[in-house]
Amino acid sequence: MSTETDLQTAYRHLAAQYDANRDQFDIARLLDGLQDRLPDQGVLLDLGCGAGVPVAQTFLANGWEVVGVDFCPEMLALAAQHVPAMRRVCGDMRRLALAPKSVDAVTCVYSLFHLPWREHGALFQRIAGWLRPNGRLFFTYATADYTGEPEFEGWIDFMGERLFYSHSTEARLRQQLASAGLQIESEERPEIGGERFLWVTASAAEG
Repeated sequence: MSTETDLQTAYRHLAAQYDANRDQFDIARLLDGLQDRLPDQGVLLDLGCGAGVPVAQTFLANGWEVVGVDFCPEMLALAAQHVPAMRRVCGDMRRLALAPKSVDAVTCVYSLFHLPWREHGALFQRIAGWLRPNGRLFFTYATADYTGEPEFEGWIDFMGERLFYSHSTEARLRQQLASAGLQIESEERPEIGGERFLWVTASAAEG
């Protein structure tokens, strides 16, 4: 089977368990910091939205419109219960069709690193095209803090399932973002749920 199919199968198996343990991964402070950089209302595209908690839930509570994309039907079924106001799209974020300059923010929380790092640059290019002027991209990036390697592509155990992870060096990540016209505004490395990732906020051009 393909990496994509294997990863989707793993998430279908762990959807309910992941949702039940979501409180272990408290990112409220990070989401508050993101919202401080955004207008009071707008449109959020949440790539790899999962069950919709906490990202979509937080933005909907603050009056935003949210479009959530996930390749796992079981996750989206949970999202329908938790955040019924979120527009749900079942599919691969790399194949999403969206109008240019149609969203104010894009989030990829615990999702980007499940794609091969060589494909990140193309996705950043598409995201830059979707963002309105001064829009923000907020994402989680795996680094050596998590995998033990400066560059990694392989499978790691998580909640009893084998999940695919991929990241390049932080220098190459910055090159990919710059090539897409996205400027890094902040980087943080908090420990959350016993894990340490790189949390990045990047801005689109002012237009």
